Amino acid sequence: MKAFKIGFIILLMLLITACGQDDSSDNSDTQEQETFKIGAIPDQDAAELSRSMDGIADYIAEETGLKVEYVPSVDYSALVTAFDRGEIQLAWFGGLTGVQARNLVPEAEAIAQRPRDEEFTSVFIAQSDAGIESLEDLEGASFTFGSESSTSGHLMPRHFLMEAGITPEEDFDGVPNYSGSHDKTYKLVESGAFTAGVLSEAVWESAVSDEKVDLSKVKAFNTTPEYYDYNWTINTVDDTFGDGTKDKVKEAILNMGSGQADYLDLFQTDSFIETQNDNYKDIEEVAKQLGIIK
Repeated sequence: MKAFKIGFIILLMLLITACGQDDSSDNSDTQEQETFKIGAIPDQDAAELSRSMDGIADYIAEETGLKVEYVPSVDYSALVTAFDRGEIQLAWFGGLTGVQARNLVPEAEAIAQRPRDEEFTSVFIAQSDAGIESLEDLEGASFTFGSESSTSGHLMPRHFLMEAGITPEEDFDGVPNYSGSHDKTYKLVESGAFTAGVLSEAVWESAVSDEKVDLSKVKAFNTTPEYYDYNWTINTVDDTFGDGTKDKVKEAILNMGSGQADYLDLFQTDSFIETQNDNYKDIEEVAKQLGIIK
């Protein structure tokens, strides 16, 4: 009887051990894959941006085998903060926000841009009947920038205004407004809320082409000199997602073309080209001169 009891106990222990091993195996099999998260500065219509970024997320997932998700940001600074915390692995930044993000994460890299981002410009717009034909004519006018963190909607336009002898806080009718996004800027001028404003040349061209702006009420009167602007910047991803992840994501972005036209249209491009951190040194210098970054 005693031998029987000992045998039964041993058998029971073996069964418990086997069950434990099975459970461990099941947990390993069902463990969720780490999610690769992408973001974009909210510089235009949120619904259209989400549609395009969701499509790009699906494309990158298909090309790389990663589990990819687009995470919207409430404003420009929120995206920079999320990137710094490692909550966003890949972001579509403007020139300034890209510099800010890479200053916080020195190992991060700008990997791709649109061809037009090598020679980007901003356009100054005004109410058609305001009699404004030059930057100097803006003295005494009410004015709206885009987001405070926008390269094309604030940083570079402010730089060029000051070169023309216009100090926004002193020479406009009241302190300048910040609309938050390029599409809101032209709508505010069109509505008469502000006499003039400035926005991305790409967004303005798209709005005119799509007849989203009433050209009988608002006009473009000045285009800035060229500068580098938007870019895809990737965080430090290889340690989390495996060696070669950065290169695979970069290759996927550079290979985007006609098959992704529906998503690329929002970016006013049909492809992306390679870029690097050094291309945005001038943006960093202007931001330092204006006291926007240290």
